Formats: sequence, C-alpha cells, structure tokens
Amino acid sequence: MTGERLRRVASLRGAGALRERLEELGAPLPCDDAVLAAPESPLAEPLALGDGLRAPNRFVVQPMEGWDGTLEGEPSELTLRRWRNFGRSGAGWIWGGEAVAVRADGRANPNQLRIGPDTAPALGRLREALLAAAREAGEPEPVVGLQLTHSGRWSMPEPGRRAPRVPGRHPLLDRRVGITDDAPVLSDAEVGALVGCFAEAARLAEAEGFAFVDVKHCHGYLLHEFLGARERPGGYGGARLEDRLRLAEELIAAVRDAAPGLRLGVRLSVFDSLPFQRVGDEGVPEATALPYRHGFGLDAEDPSRADPTEPVAFVRRLVALGVAWINATSASPYYAPHVQRPAAFPPTDGYPPPEDPLVGVARLLRAARDLKAAVPEAVVVSSGWTYLQDYLPHVAQACVREGWFDAVGLGRMALSYPELPADVLAGRSLARKKLCRTFSDCTSAPRNGLVSGCYPLDPYYRKRPEREALEKWKRDAAAETA
Repeated sequence: MTGERLRRVASLRGAGALRERLEELGAPLPCDDAVLAAPESPLAEPLALGDGLRAPNRFVVQPMEGWDGTLEGEPSELTLRRWRNFGRSGAGWIWGGEAVAVRADGRANPNQLRIGPDTAPALGRLREALLAAAREAGEPEPVVGLQLTHSGRWSMPEPGRRAPRVPGRHPLLDRRVGITDDAPVLSDAEVGALVGCFAEAARLAEAEGFAFVDVKHCHGYLLHEFLGARERPGGYGGARLEDRLRLAEELIAAVRDAAPGLRLGVRLSVFDSLPFQRVGDEGVPEATALPYRHGFGLDAEDPSRADPTEPVAFVRRLVALGVAWINATSASPYYAPHVQRPAAFPPTDGYPPPEDPLVGVARLLRAARDLKAAVPEAVVVSSGWTYLQDYLPHVAQACVREGWFDAVGLGRMALSYPELPADVLAGRSLARKKLCRTFSDCTSAPRNGLVSGCYPLDPYYRKRPEREALEKWKRDAAAETA
C-alpha cells in the first residue's frame, strides 16, 4: 500500500469501527454489532444439501495442504493432528480436508497426499479420526469430503524439481515454472487418461466412506487452467466456453459412473487475476499484451476487472448436471496471493499487499454473493474470511442472515484457532490470542520446503525445529528486500 499505512484490524474498537473502515475503503460489508449463540444465530441453522443430507451448521473448514504426508502419499501424524482439529472445530462441513492428488505426477509437493489403492485405506482412517474427534468434543457430526486434484503447472512430485503439465502455453506464467517448449502441454489422449484417474479416485473415496468429492477447479491448478484455455487446439480448448467445459463434463460423468452414491462439489476460482510480482516495495501486476486471453472470469480488454459471464455460465451448467455445491474462491496463491488470501504480511517469496486486505475480503465475499444471486439453486460456500479476525463472526452472521451465500468457509483460521466455530455457536468470547493475524508463516514454510502449520500461534508448531529455520529464512528474505 504505497504511501498509506495499513490500519490493523486488531486496532479497531468494535464492529462499528470496522463498518466505518470498510466504508472509508469503499468496500462495505454487512456487520452485526452482537454475535448470537445457537440456536438463534443464523450460523447455527442446518444447511440442506439435497437427497436428505444436511450440514448441522453454516461453518465450513476449507481444504489446506500441510506438506506433511509421507513420500508415498499417506497421512503422517501431523496430518492426523490437523484433521482431528478439524473434527473438534464444530464446523458442520469439512470441504475436502485438503487437496489429494489423483496420481503421483499431479502432486504439488513431494509430501502431498495421494489417493490410490495403496493409500486409500489410510485416507479412510483419517476421516474416521476426524469424526471420532467430533464425537469426543461433543460436536455434531460434520459432512466430510475429499478434494481431488492434479496440480498441473505447479506440480512438484520430487523435491526441488517442478514438473509442470499444462493445457497450453502461458506468456507470463511459463517462466515461473521453467517451461520453455511445448513438452509439458497435455495431449487430448493424456487428458482422457486423466479423466480415468479422477474416476478411480472417486471410487476409492466412496469405498472409504467419504460423503463427497470436490473436483478442484481453482487456484491455477490444472482443471482451473483448462477453463481459460482459449488458445488450446483440439477437443478441450478454444474460444467457445462449451469446448472448454468438455473436460469438466467428462470428469463429472466418469465420477458418477465409478461412484454412483458419491456426491460432488466444485471449488471454483470465480475470477482470476493478472500475475503479480514484487518491484521494490510494491506488488504490481505484470505487463501484458491485450486482449489477455489466459484468465477465467476476467475482462480480456481490462484484466484488472472481473467478468462473471463465463463463471456464472459454468455454474449453471454444473447445477444442470446435478453438481450444486460450489465453493467460491479466486485467482491463485502462486501468482496473486493478495487476491486469493488477503493478508497483512506476505509470504517470504511474495510482495507487500497493494491494497488494504479488507478490500480483498470484500471482493471475495461479494463474488460469492453475486454468484448466489445469479444461480440461486446452487449451494454457495464463501471464502476469504480470515483477515476479518475479531470481526469474522459479526460479518459472517450478517451475510448469512441476509442471504449473501449459504456457508462460511474458514482456511488459515482453522490452523491457528480450529475451535472458533464451536466457540461462536456456544456464545463464548473469542480466544483473541488464537486469532490468525495473517502472518503467512503457513505459506512461507512450505515455500521453503517445510511442513505447513501456524508457527506463531499454535504452541505445537512453535516448539517444532522447523520454526528456527523458518525464522532464519524470513530474516534473510527481509534483508534481501531492505
């Protein structure tokens, strides 16, 4: 934020002060003065998900990668601890737990979870541990799914070596992952084989008792890139949206055939962003020729602006196919983290926020609101809540009561303060020392090859040996940019 000092959310004195700050920024949001407990709270109202299934409340734990699985793709003790925390959180819906690769070459890091015949039983035990933790904490049983993914451009199945697979070339992002020729571009035959991998993954997830799978279309990963593959020749790309949706439709059909009792959801980046980079003390978008034909949900002539036309059309098509659960997010943490996860402090490889993060929060919540208004049949989960910190429940309660969307998705907050939903619904005061202040250590750690966790606020991670290495990397990064 060039020339303007960021005003910390923790410094605001009351919900009225937050409303005033949001108005000052031109980013107003609903915000209640008082937070209600269950059963009066709108956040405590059960959410009907169709076919007799319902989530017991409106809180959702979003999927997060811990970089802490085994090299074979099974959960570790750290993974188990995180999922048990999700279980005792009080959230009524666990959206996928974390991203699970459908095959080895699609892992975003060498320790990402992977689903296959050899690893599926361990993933099933992870689900069982989560549900047991909910019972032990006296919390209602949540709806638990698994997020299925191929990391595409951002694949790194072996330590320190990117192995990107992409729908087509990208004028700005190729150099970030070392693409210099067409070798990483998937052929139509390879895409067809990938469909089979998703179907087999879904079959295994159903056999292990998961209620649903999320077919991940967000954050710059492979399926998200296919949505914007306007310059890809062949059957899965081109100027027409219908052609770019072919892969999603084939995936849904294949998953249904392989796992007919399994429900489906889609986590979707409903708008994208130009890639940002650090220039001095600023985060600035990269220059590009116009029209910019490589994003999804962007105005090609002015890529600083969202264009909801195609995302809304995609969601309408998903609903027509019986996939009505949409988890609305945006952009990518790899090239526009301030858009995807508004924060006061950038990761070590990032850039200072070019706007007050509250502006980013409002942008994400309004995108979810607009999607719900355009496709009211969809069950819409919203993202981008953590930076609201002390006032997260005040805004969440108001937004759900006013029908902006159906549910409130918590990401990083669930690492530092997993019990927040339980505390809010029970009418307890928030544990302010647990509130995520968006220090971004949970991102900086994996960017430097360490397990992800809340090193500043979670005593368990504060005591781990990785913390010393992380602090050194942060000091070195600060010295380089000083």
